[in-house]
Amino acid sequence: MTESRDDSTATGAATGTRPEARDQARDDQRAPRSRSRPGMTRRGWTVLVSGVLIVVFGLLGAFVRVPYVAIGPGPTYDTLGEVNKVPVVQIDGQQTYPTSGQLRMTTVSLNDEVSLFGALGLWASGRYALAPREEYFRPGESDEQVQQQNVQQFQDSQSNAEVAALRHLGFPIKVLAQTVVEDAPASKILTAGDRLLNINGTPITNEDDVSAAVADTTPGQTVPITFQHGSEPPRTEQITLTTNPDPDQKNGFMGLQPIDRADVPFEVKISLQDVGGPSAGLMFALAIIDRLTPGEMVGGEHIAGTGEINEKGLVGAIGGISFKLVAAREEGANVFLTPAANCAEAASAAPDGLKLIKVTDLDSALSALDALTAGRPTPSC
Repeated sequence: MTESRDDSTATGAATGTRPEARDQARDDQRAPRSRSRPGMTRRGWTVLVSGVLIVVFGLLGAFVRVPYVAIGPGPTYDTLGEVNKVPVVQIDGQQTYPTSGQLRMTTVSLNDEVSLFGALGLWASGRYALAPREEYFRPGESDEQVQQQNVQQFQDSQSNAEVAALRHLGFPIKVLAQTVVEDAPASKILTAGDRLLNINGTPITNEDDVSAAVADTTPGQTVPITFQHGSEPPRTEQITLTTNPDPDQKNGFMGLQPIDRADVPFEVKISLQDVGGPSAGLMFALAIIDRLTPGEMVGGEHIAGTGEINEKGLVGAIGGISFKLVAAREEGANVFLTPAANCAEAASAAPDGLKLIKVTDLDSALSALDALTAGRPTPSC
């Protein structure tokens, strides 16, 4: 380049180039040459886009909820013990007796705030299972509504456990109008909570008596009903039955739902917070009986269990049995009271060292515990 430029200058001089032209040529030679910057390479763009995608997917995986819930072992509570220094089952106004051992109710934890990465981590742990959210939350239901339903189920399980336990012990039972259908014949006379004493000549001693009292009636028939509102004296009114909204039922329709409740001068109080669902009923009923009867029901054993119970003491199936077994064993239980309907699933999931006892109702559970403490065989899953 230097050599070429020198030749050009020499040629200009020989041909008589003007001074100002020579000055311009020198200026041109002194001016720096512009260099164009090369654009981002394909590899650079690939790295940049990949980085952005990784960040986006990371944020989505960490914060965006997936339509699943995580189910796993939940906390357990000794129904013969205390939580925060408050007895789980407390009976005021009636003689109680010392207890020993543990009657531990079990729960299942449910987490519906699950991100993609969280779901994968819980699933990979082997301790939790994932289930579609709609199996636990109906479309349109808010978390608050589901929570209210769970609390109501838990309160109903406490009431059912109390009735079943006190009925077993021979205490009297009363029948109340749990709900009264709006604009039904009963709504003109009764309010929820009224005590039912006699319907159509049939004494009402349990909730089944109500349906039996109107079994042979017809729409349009007028029948007498004796009831008590609060502490008021009992009174009798006439009620005219209407057509049953259930086409399969031909008898007259009153429009009330009865429920059994204990008729005792003492109070059974169950104090347990942040627990929902109906599956603690069996363990509550056993704890009530243990406190109201002399002797030790479990003889110092560490018993766990589960089971929904109705007012008559029948034990029904529950969900999440495999997780409850794990929770019970981790708390040191060596025996688990298992609803008969859950036996097959429980037998395939029971941890080592946990003995399963099959129960169908409150009486069978009590008989099994009596056999256990006496060293006799117990019904097994």
